[in-house]
Amino acid sequence: MSTIGLAPSIKIHSPSTTDDVTRSTHSDDISRSPTSFGDTPIVQRPLSFQAFHREELSNSSITTPIFSPNPALKDDDVSSMRTLEDVRDQVAEKLAVRAIRKLKVVDNTRVAVTLTLAKKEDAEFLRMVAIHLRRILAEKDHLMAVATTGVGDTSLVVCGSSPAQVHRASLLVASKFIGRIQGLYDEGTLWIARVHGVDWTPYDEAALWDVMQKSARNLIDPSQPPPGSCSIAEILAAARTRLQRLTARQAFEELQDTSLIMPVLLVDIRPQAQRLQHGSIPGSLIIERNVLEWRFDPRSLDGRLDIATRYDLRIIVICQEGYTSSLAAASLQDLGLLNATDIIGGFKAWKEEGLPFELESSDGAV
Repeated sequence: MSTIGLAPSIKIHSPSTTDDVTRSTHSDDISRSPTSFGDTPIVQRPLSFQAFHREELSNSSITTPIFSPNPALKDDDVSSMRTLEDVRDQVAEKLAVRAIRKLKVVDNTRVAVTLTLAKKEDAEFLRMVAIHLRRILAEKDHLMAVATTGVGDTSLVVCGSSPAQVHRASLLVASKFIGRIQGLYDEGTLWIARVHGVDWTPYDEAALWDVMQKSARNLIDPSQPPPGSCSIAEILAAARTRLQRLTARQAFEELQDTSLIMPVLLVDIRPQAQRLQHGSIPGSLIIERNVLEWRFDPRSLDGRLDIATRYDLRIIVICQEGYTSSLAAASLQDLGLLNATDIIGGFKAWKEEGLPFELESSDGAV
C-alpha cells in the first residue's frame, strides 16, 4: 500500500484497496483541515496567547479597550469603559500640562496664563484643572490663571501655593476688568470668577500675565525705603538750600521797598479753611497750592496771570507755618522764577510779629 503526502494531516489510500479516503485529525492543532474547495479552517488559539485588553494598551487618550476572551477577565472589567467625567478629567490634566509648559519664574514663583475654549459647566472644569496644577506643582511656589474663552460669559480661575498671592491677583484682576468680574468662589489658594462681556481679546491675556507677574513679586519690607527715595524731611531740606528765606518782618519791608526794579508779590497759598480760621493778609494774592504753577508759569497759556509774563518776578510765598511754602517756592524756581522764596514760620510768625492781618468772611482766591 502506497501513500501520497498532500498535507501533514491527510492520508490518501491507494484505489487498489479502497476508494474511501481516510482523514486523520490532529485535535491539538485544528478541528478541520483546509481543502482546495475553500473551506475556512477553525483555528483554536493556544492558551498562552494573550488577547489585547485595556491594561496592556498604552495610556493614549484615543485607545479604546476591546473584548478579551481571557477567562481570567471578569465581566465587570469587560464592561468598564471611560465615562464622560473621565474624559473631562483627562482633558483638564492635559490643559494643566499645557499651562506648565508656558511657565515664567518671578521671584522664585512659577507663573503662567492659559486660555481654553468655553465648556459646559466650565467653572467646575477649571476647578479640575486647578487640582491637577496643584498636584503637579505640589512642592513648588506657583501662581496660575486659567480662563475659558468664547462669546458671552466665561470663567476664570486663579490658583497658587500662597493665599496672599492669590488674593492680590484677585484684586488686580477685578481692577483690570472693571465691571466684568463676578467672584464665585474664594478658597484661599483657589479663586474662581465669572467674566462678563464679549470674546476675550489679546489685551485680556496680556492683562492676566501682568496681574500674575505683579502678584508673584516679593513684597518690599515696609520698614526699608526703596532705593532712590527720599523722606519728606530730606525733600524739604533740599528745597530750602535753594532759597534765601525771609523773616516775616523782612518780607513786610521788602513789600514796601520802592527801590526794587522787579515786581514783588506776597502769595498766600493756604486753603480757604485755614484763612477763615486764622485770618488773612490784606493785599496778598490768594492762590491755593494746587494751581500755583499754572498761575505763574510764563510759558503757560491756560490760567496764567497777566502779571506772570516775566521771569524776574519776586514772589514771596506764605503758608500757615512755613513748610508747604518752601516746597512751593522751590517748585516756582524749577519753572525759572529764580527770585521766588518764602517766609520763615509762615502766617503764624507774621501774626506774632504784629504785622497787618484781618479775619476773612468770604473767599477771595484767584
